[in-house]
Amino acid sequence: MSSPEFLPLPRRGEKIAPEFFRSIAESTVDWESWFSVTGEVLWVNEAVRRFTGISPEECLKMDDYPMQLIAADDRSRIAALLREAVSGSTENNVEFRILHRDGSTRWVAVSWQPMKDDNGRSLGYRTSVRDVTEKRHMREQLRLQNEHLEQIVQERTAKIAQLEKHRLKMEKLAALGELAAGVAHEINNPLAGIRNVFELLKRQLPTDVKHYDKLSLIDAEIERISGITHQMYQLYRPSQQRSTVFSVRKTIDEVLALTVPMSRKSSVGVKVNYVTMERAPDLSKEEVVLREGELKQILLNLIHNAIQASPRGNNVQLEVHNSRDQLSISVHDQGCGISEENLDKVFDPFFSTKAAKVGQGMGLGLSVTKGLIEAMQGTITVSSKLGIGTEFKLRLPRNLQLKSEA
Repeated sequence: MSSPEFLPLPRRGEKIAPEFFRSIAESTVDWESWFSVTGEVLWVNEAVRRFTGISPEECLKMDDYPMQLIAADDRSRIAALLREAVSGSTENNVEFRILHRDGSTRWVAVSWQPMKDDNGRSLGYRTSVRDVTEKRHMREQLRLQNEHLEQIVQERTAKIAQLEKHRLKMEKLAALGELAAGVAHEINNPLAGIRNVFELLKRQLPTDVKHYDKLSLIDAEIERISGITHQMYQLYRPSQQRSTVFSVRKTIDEVLALTVPMSRKSSVGVKVNYVTMERAPDLSKEEVVLREGELKQILLNLIHNAIQASPRGNNVQLEVHNSRDQLSISVHDQGCGISEENLDKVFDPFFSTKAAKVGQGMGLGLSVTKGLIEAMQGTITVSSKLGIGTEFKLRLPRNLQLKSEA
C-alpha cells in the first residue's frame, strides 16, 4: 500500500484516505493510545515520548502498559478505571501523576471512550492524555489565594467588631465624662461655701472645746470630696497646661517627697531605678519637653495606688528609661494582683478593685491618668498576676512639641 505522502491531498468534501488519519493521530499534542477489547495495548502515538521520555515501541513491549508510567500512589486507582473502560465505560478528565524517565513527575488528565466500526463491532477503546501540571499549579495558587483572602476577611471582620466595641466604649466613657464634669461643677459651688463657713467657725472655736480634734477629720473629708470632684472634672476637661522643659529626675524626686506621708503610714517603701539614658539632641540626659504638672499627677496616682495595694514592709519599684525619643516609667507593686477578667476594666471610670476599702476613692484615678497620658500622645499598659503583684507601664514622647508637629 502506498504511504500517505504519495497520495494526492484531499479536497474539501472528498473522502479522506485512512492513511491520513494515522498521520493526524501521530501529530496530536495529546498522548493517545488504542486498547483492544481485552485491554491489551495496540498502538501508542509519538506524544508519549514528550510526556514520559519513553518511545512508543518501548510502550508496546510493556506487559502492564501504562502502569509502569504512572506514579505508584495513583496506579491502583487508574488500573480500576481502565478495567471499567474495557467493559465500555466513558470518562473525562481523570487526573493522576505520571513518571518521566529522568525521575520527574507531572500531572495529567486522561479521557477514554469505546470505539466501534461501521458495523457496530467493538474495536476496544482509546485513551487521550493531556498535561495539566500548569493548570494544577494555578488551581493550587488560586486555592491558597482564596484561603488568604478568607483569612483577611476574618481578620478585618474581627477588627471591625473590635473597633465597634471600642467605639461604643468610647461613647460610654465620653458620656460618663461629660456627666462627671457636670456633677463636679454643680458640687464645687456649694462645697466652696461649706469650706469657707467651716473655716470661719473653726477660727471662732477655742481649742479646748469638746470634740475639737474631730474638726480636722471634717476638714480632711471636705478636701477628699474636693479631690474627687476635681478628678471627675478632669475626665472631660481638655488639658490646659503647656509643655515645658524640665528634669525628669527632679520631678520624680518632688513626687516622692509628696508620697512620703502615705508611705510612712502604710510602712511601704518607694524605690527608684534610673536606667542608663541615651543622649538626645538639644536636651540633657534627664530633660524632657512635657506637661510637668500632669506628669506629676500621673505618677502620684500610680504610686498611691501601688502603696495601697502593697502589704506592709514591702516596696514599690519605679524604673525610669529616658531614651533618645521616649520616656518610659514603670510602677510595680508586690500586692495581691488584679484578676484577668478585671484587667480590661481598670481604666474605666468608677471601676475600682478597692471597693471593699472605704475611703479609697471612686475608681476615677486610673481613668484620669490614662486620659492625661493619651493627651500627651503616650500609652499606658497594665500587667498583673494574682498573688505576685501589678505593673503599670507608661510611655511618653520625650519632646511633646516635636511629636505634635510630626
